[in-house]
Formats: sequence, C-alpha cells, structure tokens
Amino acid sequence: MAAKVSLDMETSLDGLRSVIEAMEELARAEAWPPAVEYRIRLALEEVGINVVNHGRPEGRRHTAAVEIASDAEKIVLDIVDDGRPFDPLTETPAPDLDSSVEDRPVGGLGVYLVMRMMDEVRYRRDGDRNRLTLIKRRAE
Repeated sequence: MAAKVSLDMETSLDGLRSVIEAMEELARAEAWPPAVEYRIRLALEEVGINVVNHGRPEGRRHTAAVEIASDAEKIVLDIVDDGRPFDPLTETPAPDLDSSVEDRPVGGLGVYLVMRMMDEVRYRRDGDRNRLTLIKRRAE
C-alpha cells in the first residue's frame, strides 16, 4: 500500500469524527476521486455509528481500531472492535425498500448502503474482536 493511517478510536461520535477527519486528509493526500471519497466517507460513518451505538456491552469500556490504506488501485478500511460479536453480512435483516418513507422504521439502511457502496465487504471474528474489511476500487 502506498499510504496508510492507523487510529485507535474512542467509541463516541467525537472519536468517529476524528477518524473521518484523518480519512479526509488521506483522501486529499492520495488524490482519491471525489465519488470514491464520498462512498468511503459514507461507509465509514455508517459502520462507525453502528460500532458506537450498538457494539458496547452495558457497563464496559469499548474500543475500536481503524486502519485505512490507499494505493493506486484501491482503498482498504479495516475496522476492528471488541464489541459484541456481530456479522453484519449475515445478521442484518433485509431493509424494507418497498414501503413508503412514512411507514418504514427509522434506521436499518446503513449496512445495506455499505454493501452497495463498496466493491467488497468481509467480516470475521478474531477471538474477541469483530473485523470488518471494506474495499473500494479507485476507478469507478
């Protein structure tokens, strides 16, 4: 990989904001196409919000690490957290795309959007950690 940023993320919205700012700096430095940067940012926000809001067992400190690597062909995000085991590829219900906006429950589209925006999404459980890998080709 040509460039890499590794961050330990405080599992809060402020922590997520710091990770997004680091991603934006890397995007500028590596001259990511605007459409690719948009998709990476959206995917990082969606996954990050899920980690912040749903990954924390009650009463326990929760941590996450984010690595963003960029080369001439692709951008790879690795998001690793010590939250509850959760495979978004198999455990997320299919979103309701047919009902009117007024009849749909709030939320439930984040994983769907990530899957549609990325070229590849992988999950695995490493011991007591969730590892989600998102891959986006630089060329559209």
